Order: sequence, then structure tokens, then C-alpha cells
Amino acid sequence: MIPLAGLIPPDLLLAHAMVFLRVAAMVALVPTFGEQSIPPRMRLAAALALATVIAPATVPELRRALEAASPWTVGAAEIAAGFILGLSLRLMVHALQIAGTIAAQAASLSQLFGGTAIDPLPTIGHILTIGGLAIAAASGLHVELAAALIATYDVFPAGARIDSGEAALWSIQRTGGAIALAFSLALPFVVAATLYNIVLGVLNRAMPQFMATFIGVPALTWAVLALMALTMPVILGLWADALFRLLANGGLSLP
Repeated sequence: MIPLAGLIPPDLLLAHAMVFLRVAAMVALVPTFGEQSIPPRMRLAAALALATVIAPATVPELRRALEAASPWTVGAAEIAAGFILGLSLRLMVHALQIAGTIAAQAASLSQLFGGTAIDPLPTIGHILTIGGLAIAAASGLHVELAAALIATYDVFPAGARIDSGEAALWSIQRTGGAIALAFSLALPFVVAATLYNIVLGVLNRAMPQFMATFIGVPALTWAVLALMALTMPVILGLWADALFRLLANGGLSLP
């Protein structure tokens, strides 16, 4: 039997390995595939599948990069590029979690069944995160990830060194963009809680003997549940649009 190494040139095998390094670094952080509840073997299988899909479009460039630099240099650059893409997409999940935390704190529903997640999350944050990941997976996230990975080679050419200053500035901008997105998604709950506190304060001033809290807290809870039923589809739709816009730009722009 002829060994596999005798059929495939060593430089081609090495180029495929470089593709896998970028993909694996991204898959470790990306939504759905990079969740802690996903077994490591499933992540490895996803990384191998994505690397196989994008290899025909990226291997020629990587073979040229390996001719100009050592495999260690190219490998380090590939891991850094994949990590940046994965971190950019992971911040989108954090945006959902932050939005849920803001909404839960505003609505006094901080811990109802959030302990069922790997990391303790408020109720609304848990629902938002699971719903967002489900929508992303059902909307063809794997296809968009493959396209985004290929697009990153235009921003981070194979084997090119990533400037630390530009990477730091990018991370600050992306973090700020994720926090701004989280605040915008949680805005309906913040507005409802603000109106509730204003009305409750007016009632307490007008009728000090009236136990407004005993009526206001249940009313707020029911109002928040109704608001969740009305706004969750819109919130998740806006988040999914932001996620896929980010992927369309190679995963490197602001949401």
C-alpha cells in the first residue's frame, strides 16, 4: 500500500494544516460551535469540515506564504487571525447576554431559572442566548462562517504579521459596539422599568398610606412577561441581522 505522504506533496499537506489552524482557532470561540456545552470532539469535527470546505480557495495562497516564511511564523499568524475572527463573533453572544442582564435587572427578574446554563445567567439573558443561537444555526451560520473565513484572507493575508496596535484598537471598537448593541436590544425593558418607577414614586407621594409596592411588583412582573412575548422576536431578529452583517464583512467590522 502506498503511504498517503507519497501521494500528497508535503507542502500541500502543510498548507492544509495551516488552514486548519485558522479554522480551529475560530471554531473555539464562534457562536454555536464554540459553546461550552458542545463536546470537544464535535468542535474538532466542525473545524475539520470547515477547513475542508475553504481549503480549495485558500491553499494556493498558503503555499506561497510557506515558501516565503517558516511554518512556525505562518502558523502563528493563522492562529492569530482565526482567534480575532472568533472573538469578534463571540462578542455578539456577549451582547445578547449583556442585554438580558440589563433587562433582568430593570425588571427585577435577575435569577429565575438562569442557573440551568453553564454560566449563571439571568432569565431573560438565558432565553435570549438560547434563542439567538438557535436562530443563527437555523439560518445557515455554517455557510456564512465559511464565506467569512475566506474573506479574512483579504484582511489578514496568509502568514502576514498582525500589528498589535491595530488589533488593540479593533478590540476596543468591537467591544464598544457589542455593548452599544446590548443597550439598544434591552431598551424596551429599561423604558418600561423607568415608567414603572416614575408611576410608583408618584403614587407613594400622593398616597403615603397606600401599599403601592404590593400591587406594583406583581404588575411589573406580568408587564415584563408580556413585553418579553412581544419584543423577543424583534430583538432576536435584530441581533441575527447584526450577526450576519458582521459575517458578510468578514467578521471584522462593527455590528
